Amino acid sequence: MASHRRTPKPGPASRTSRVTVLSAAAAAAAALSGGAAQLAAADPSGDSAPDASTRLDQLYQQAEQDTQRYDAAQETAERLRGEVADLQDRAARGQKRVNALRDDLGAVAASQYREGAVDPTLALLLSDRPSQYLDQASALDRLGARQAARLGELQEAERVLRQERDQATGKLAELRSTSAQLRRRKEDVQRALAGAQAVLHSMPAAAQAAYRDGGTRSSRDQALPPLLDLPASSGRAAVALAAARRMLGAPYVWGATGPRAFDCSGLMQYAYAQAGVALPRTSQAQMNAGRHVPLSQARPGDLVIYRSDASHVAMYVGGGQVIHAPYPGARVRYDPVGMMPITAITRP
Repeated sequence: MASHRRTPKPGPASRTSRVTVLSAAAAAAAALSGGAAQLAAADPSGDSAPDASTRLDQLYQQAEQDTQRYDAAQETAERLRGEVADLQDRAARGQKRVNALRDDLGAVAASQYREGAVDPTLALLLSDRPSQYLDQASALDRLGARQAARLGELQEAERVLRQERDQATGKLAELRSTSAQLRRRKEDVQRALAGAQAVLHSMPAAAQAAYRDGGTRSSRDQALPPLLDLPASSGRAAVALAAARRMLGAPYVWGATGPRAFDCSGLMQYAYAQAGVALPRTSQAQMNAGRHVPLSQARPGDLVIYRSDASHVAMYVGGGQVIHAPYPGARVRYDPVGMMPITAITRP
C-alpha cells in the first residue's frame, strides 16, 4: 500500500515555504489521536523535521502494516464463523437424535409399567394360555436387552451433544475476541490514514499530484541485479498476471479483495484465484506460499515481498516492473521493482 514516493527536496530558497507547509500539516493533524496522527516537528537539536512526502511514506507504511493485521483478523473471523455454524448444526442434529432416543425409551418404559404390575410367576400361573405368556415373556426379555442398548446409545448421544455444545461455546468466545480485535485494527488503520490525509492535504497541489502520480523514491537507487526478460514461470502464473493487468486502474481500498477494489495482498489473492490457486490472505503468509527464488531469477507472475515485516506485496511483470495496489487514494499501477527494500521473491 505505501508507495514510499517522495518529491525532490526543496533547496535553500524554498526552505521557508517548506517549513510553512509542515507547520500547516502539524496544525491539521493535531486533533488526531495516536502515534499515526503525530506529525514531525523540529527535533531537540534544532534540525528541521522530515519533509511531508517522507512523513506520508511513514504513515502509509504504518497503515499498511495495520491493514495486514486487519486482513489476518478478518480471515480468522471468517474461519471461526464457519466452524461455529458447523458446530451449531451438528449440535442441532445431536439434540434431535437425543430427543428421538428419549421418546423411544419412554414408550418402552410406559409399556413395561402397564404390563409389569403383576409378578411374572403369578401371571404365568393365572394365565389361561401359559405357552402364549412364555412367548410374550421371551419377547419382553429381548425388548429389555434392546432397551438397555438404546439407553447406552442415549448416554453416548448426550455425551457427544455436550461436547459439541462446549466446543461451540468456546468458538463463539474466540469469535467475539477476534471481532473485538477487528474493530481495534480498523481503528488503527483509520488513525494512520487520517494522519496521512492531513499531511497530504497540507502539501501544495503540485506536490500532492507528484506524490499521487509516482514522484521519485530514494529506494529506487538501491543496487539491483540484472533482470532477464523471461516469460512467466508457468501457465497459472501467466493467467494470474493477465488477471492482475486487467485490474489496472482499480482503486486501493484497505481490506478489499476485488473484483472492483483491492489492497496489496487482496490483488495478489484475486489474481491467482483466477488461475485456480488459493493464496493466503496476508502479504506475510503469501511470502511463504511458494518457492523462494533470487531476484535475478524473477519471472512474470512471481510475488515480490517488500520490507522486513513483509507488509507489502506486488507481482513482477517483467522488464524490471511490478504491478500492485499501492496505497489509499492511488490505483492499481506499474512501478519499478526496486521501489522499496525487497525481502523475498516467491513463486506460487
